[in-house]
Amino acid sequence: YEQQDVVERAVQAALAQTYSPLEILISDDASSDDTFARIEHAVRDYRGPHRVLMRRNAQNEGISAHFSRLVTLAQGELLFVAAGDDVSEPQRCERVVAHWLAQHRQPLLIATDLYDLDEHGEIHGVIAHTPLDGFDLDQWCRARPWLVGASHVWAKTLFEHFGPMQAGAHAEDQIMLLRAILIGHASTLHEPLVRWRRGGLSSKQRPANLAAHIARMCRGNQAALVALQQHVADAVRAERAAPVQAALTTSLCRARYTATMLCNSGANPALRAVVDARGVPLGYRLRLFGYTRLPWMYDFFIRLKHRLRIRRGADAAGRPPK
Repeated sequence: YEQQDVVERAVQAALAQTYSPLEILISDDASSDDTFARIEHAVRDYRGPHRVLMRRNAQNEGISAHFSRLVTLAQGELLFVAAGDDVSEPQRCERVVAHWLAQHRQPLLIATDLYDLDEHGEIHGVIAHTPLDGFDLDQWCRARPWLVGASHVWAKTLFEHFGPMQAGAHAEDQIMLLRAILIGHASTLHEPLVRWRRGGLSSKQRPANLAAHIARMCRGNQAALVALQQHVADAVRAERAAPVQAALTTSLCRARYTATMLCNSGANPALRAVVDARGVPLGYRLRLFGYTRLPWMYDFFIRLKHRLRIRRGADAAGRPPK
């Protein structure tokens, strides 16, 4: 989505995969820039062995709904995630399929290591996930693992069992991992097979004022609430609801409190809402209440922080200059 400057390299990397037979679905989520034209240009002269399908959505669907739509079109058993701003190594599919077959087709999700790729195409080392072999529901309930969905591979079985992801979720990596460990297991292949570009769609732009900060919080909170609801629905379907619901109690309380305080239409919350949200850390409750009662003070400090970042030359994600 809106990745005209980098999408051709991502498409070329998909076309260069050494594994066969391979089906490549290239889908643009209604970009307003030249992303789809660049995709067409990258594919135009391809004469290789892979089956290639290009498509575009008439309207933007968002990450989870877009993925779910593509799954209905895919014919393969394994689904490789390949974002439009990341670059897969040529042997990615071949190495992951070999890993999957060596484990008798049992893993329902496979994550590989990644190369850290900057905006100039330079590599800055290898990034590793939380190891997933042996990672079970008890561990997930204690603490969610650190994941980068850009290197994930999913068994299509996960969608056949649980159905599509709910529209509006962004954390598809966590959704799919929980699905995998609810009915099977996941695995890690410790080889860097994806170049993960910094500053992609998931990067966070720093707000310049309180209104922008609250708007971003509400967008993120809504996506988080959808993902949490998806987790609960999937756990219910797998008949393992109790531990998942218990593990998500605080997160659900926090998301609902955020919606009540900042995001619901016409919200003018009273102090009673702060007192009633006992499942939410007190500091967070008071900060959001302060946004509604002392907006001038919080706006001043957010604007000041934004100006200081600009003066010291930090980039849009808040990183200082090299």
